[in-house]
Amino acid sequence: MRLPQMPPLHTPFSPGAPVRSLQDVERHEARPLAEALPVQSTYEIFVNSAAAFGDKTALTFLPTADPAAEPIRWSYAQLLTGIHQTANLLHHLDVGPQDAVAVLLPGCLEYHLALWGGEAAGIVQPLNPMLTDEKIAAMMTLAGAKVLIAYGGEGDVGYWSKALRLRALVPTLTTVLRVAPHDEAPEAAPALPAGVVDLAARQQHPGDHLVSGRHIAASDIAAYFHTGGTTGAPKLARHSHGAQVFTAWGSVQMQGIRPEDVGINGYPLFHVAGVLPGSLAALSAGVETIIPTTGLFRNREVIANYWRLVERYRCTYLSAVPTVLAALANVPLDGADISTLRYCRTGAAILAPELAARFERLFGLHIHESLGMTEMAGISTITPPGVNAPAGCVGWRLPYTQLRVVALDAQGNASDQDLPPGQPGMVLFQSPNLFSGFLDAADTAKAFTPDGWLATGDLGFVDDQGRLHLSGRSKDLIIRSGHNIDPKVIEDALGAHPAVQLCAAVGAPDAYAGELPVVYATLVPGAQATEAELLAFTAERVDEAVARPRWVQVIETMPVTNVGKIYKPELRQRAACHTVQALVDGVCGPVTNGLRPQVQPEGDNAVRVAVAPCAQADALAARLREVLAPLPITVRITTAPAAGSPQNA
Repeated sequence: MRLPQMPPLHTPFSPGAPVRSLQDVERHEARPLAEALPVQSTYEIFVNSAAAFGDKTALTFLPTADPAAEPIRWSYAQLLTGIHQTANLLHHLDVGPQDAVAVLLPGCLEYHLALWGGEAAGIVQPLNPMLTDEKIAAMMTLAGAKVLIAYGGEGDVGYWSKALRLRALVPTLTTVLRVAPHDEAPEAAPALPAGVVDLAARQQHPGDHLVSGRHIAASDIAAYFHTGGTTGAPKLARHSHGAQVFTAWGSVQMQGIRPEDVGINGYPLFHVAGVLPGSLAALSAGVETIIPTTGLFRNREVIANYWRLVERYRCTYLSAVPTVLAALANVPLDGADISTLRYCRTGAAILAPELAARFERLFGLHIHESLGMTEMAGISTITPPGVNAPAGCVGWRLPYTQLRVVALDAQGNASDQDLPPGQPGMVLFQSPNLFSGFLDAADTAKAFTPDGWLATGDLGFVDDQGRLHLSGRSKDLIIRSGHNIDPKVIEDALGAHPAVQLCAAVGAPDAYAGELPVVYATLVPGAQATEAELLAFTAERVDEAVARPRWVQVIETMPVTNVGKIYKPELRQRAACHTVQALVDGVCGPVTNGLRPQVQPEGDNAVRVAVAPCAQADALAARLREVLAPLPITVRITTAPAAGSPQNA
């Protein structure tokens, strides 16, 4: 029997000298990393923070978005107690260092028990609750999840119903731990079926040590984060404890994070941005982190009341993806005092120059950009406070990391040709917070160059100050007759129009050119502009004729992922349908017996055209096949069968 033991106590993370140049980054590297960062695990971070900060508030949960409402607070000491109890409950449920603990929760205090208690006992697996049962089950099965920690309410995605269905879909699952909603009265708690336990049962376990006596090494796997799931098979990225710890430490150094800081973390906690640079970094340095309702930034009331929440809790920093910043730009201050804000950071997508200028004009806040990715435990480069960089500049690399920019090969992949400052190419990294590969070795091999550098897929260049500037993703390039068009050129041009709130350029299929640039836009509330006006405005500001968009389409809402990034696959699908519809209209003329063929998306890079039954249906289908065949996408023509006839395809 192993005796319980605590890790060696270290001071919490605190920043050194402010970073204002690449030379400042390099000064951090003057001593060995092991000396600068002796902490081995995320568990140690919470032991250190509890010892240093004790009764200081670590987490503040807002039951509603009303700034006057009373919050629920946990201190650093309470948080560590809960982490111990949760880890010990999981140990009691036979969770060991190699076992996965899946998490299906909205924003709540208990998410932090699941994350950090899960990592202290085994391997935590945060899940996107908006995915289908089948995709969630596939990821849990791939991970061999033994326990699922799930929200006991339905919320807006049916959490509890989904959790109960997953029990029958995941063969490795032995126990579900139910998290009661914060406002659930004890007498209203439902009877739990066999194999389901209330997470409150953790309170029956010790709160001052790990019963397992586990010693966690930096190389031990802490988490599985899924990088896909919205399309295709899920990929599970493995994070070591050392990688996550380095992300927290590096974020503290680059941003000067201190115990007096207060921030609202509205990112979802199934995503690296919310978990690591958003939460772990703050909690490693004594910061008060605010959880804005179970809905986080998806709660429209949180956005509507954001500036008043900043005033109420005297927030010192703001962090959000560009689409959330665009929404906040439409929320007037109405007298709210936001003078406590000293730093505004964004990431996940490239910042439009016009949005950056508008934010600074309205609120006096310069937006500092960063680059992060799942494969680097959530952070790669940061523009620190006090450094005002142009939009698209994501700052300097973290200390002890390496950055290269290389030319693209003929297939659009990374070559071995390094590029000098100022020349754009693909961004490569090596770093202490590099992930430990995917669960599937084949996926891992595709993520790295032959000489072991992470191929990010991001396109950009390094300037003469050593800062990285991004232009987009290699997979988002619009390739017109072999000419690579950077969509950011188009987006920056259209985004400068005062009526435009968000815009995104994609390639529409073309039989001759392969792809033609087109662009979608949403308008600032109350603003008006015609599509013809926006197209002319854009064309005037795009120098290369081949990069000028063929058309602009104004849409009511921009499709976004669950973390707020603009979701370009859906826009590419819309553009494909738009192209096919125009060709169908050309074949059919104004009317075809009053029944126009229906054009619909059908999976990735495919469109279906359904021809209604009529006397000319077969002839029309044949003509459509002839006209649509040259397009570089899959187009399936179907004819609804007449009575007693088989369907044609």
